[in-house]
Amino acid sequence: MKQYKEVINQDLLDRIDKLDAPDSLKEAMSYSLEAGGKRIRPILLLAVIHGFGKNPAAGLTAAAAVEMIHTYSLIHDDLPSMDNDDLRRGKPTNHKVFGEALAILAGDGLLTYSFQLIMDDPHLNADQKIQLVRLLSECAGPEGMVGGQVADIEGENRTLSMEELEYIHIHKTGKLLTFSILAGAVISHADAAQMNQLERFAHHLGLGFQISDDILDVTGDEELMGKPVGSDSGMHKSTYPSLLTLQGAKDHLRYHINEAKKALEPINRDTSLLVQITDLIADRTY
Repeated sequence: MKQYKEVINQDLLDRIDKLDAPDSLKEAMSYSLEAGGKRIRPILLLAVIHGFGKNPAAGLTAAAAVEMIHTYSLIHDDLPSMDNDDLRRGKPTNHKVFGEALAILAGDGLLTYSFQLIMDDPHLNADQKIQLVRLLSECAGPEGMVGGQVADIEGENRTLSMEELEYIHIHKTGKLLTFSILAGAVISHADAAQMNQLERFAHHLGLGFQISDDILDVTGDEELMGKPVGSDSGMHKSTYPSLLTLQGAKDHLRYHINEAKKALEPINRDTSLLVQITDLIADRTY
C-alpha cells in the first residue's frame, strides 16, 4: 500500500505537468493534489486488480482519474459558498492561496481531465473505457457525489433521520469508493457474481469510512488530521455520534466493517490487501 501510494503521488503530478494549459492553472491543480491525503480511492482500485492477479499498472490511469475527481470535490467543498474552510490536510485551502476564481477553475480542470485520461488510456479496450466513463459519471454526478453534497448542505441546521444521513454518506462519500472498487473489477475482467459481491463490499466500506470520519470529528487529533475537529457540530450537521451516541456510532462502524469483510469471502480471489485496507479504515486516526 505504501508503494502504491508513492507511485500514485508521482503519477498525479506528472500528468498535470504534461498538460498544455496555463501555468497558473497547473499550479493550482497540483497544489491540492500535492497536499497528500490517504489516497484510499486509487489504492482500493489497484488493490482489486492486485487481488485478481493482474498488473496494477493497468489501473494507474483510472486511479489518477478518481483521485482527481475526489480532489476537485474537496477544492469546491472548501469554498466560502460551501464549507468555508481555511485548512485542508494541514495546508491553506486552494482558494486561500490562489483566489476563488482560480480555485473553482482548478476543480473544473481536475474533473474534466479525469474523463480525458480514461478515454486516452492505452491499457483499456473500447468497452472498458465506456464502462468506466459511464460508471464514473454516475458515481461523481447528480446521482452520486454531487447529489450527496446537495443533500448534505440541505441537511444543515436540522436533525436528520438515519435514512437521510445514510443517503448523504452513501452518495457523497460512498459512490466514489464504489467506483474505485468496481473500476478495478472492470479492468480485471471480473464476472457478474464477483462484481455484485464487490459492490456489496463497497457499500459497507463506504458507510464504515464515513462513520469513522464522523467519530474522528469528535475524538480526532487536530494535528494528525490537518484540519479542525468539531467542524460538523460547529456547522450543526447531523452525524452518527450525534444520532446514535459515540458508542453507538462505534458499534455501527464495527457492523459495516464486518459486513464488508463477509462480502469479500465468496469472490475466490486474493482479497488480503482489501481486508487490510478495511481494517485500516476501521482503526484510522486521521
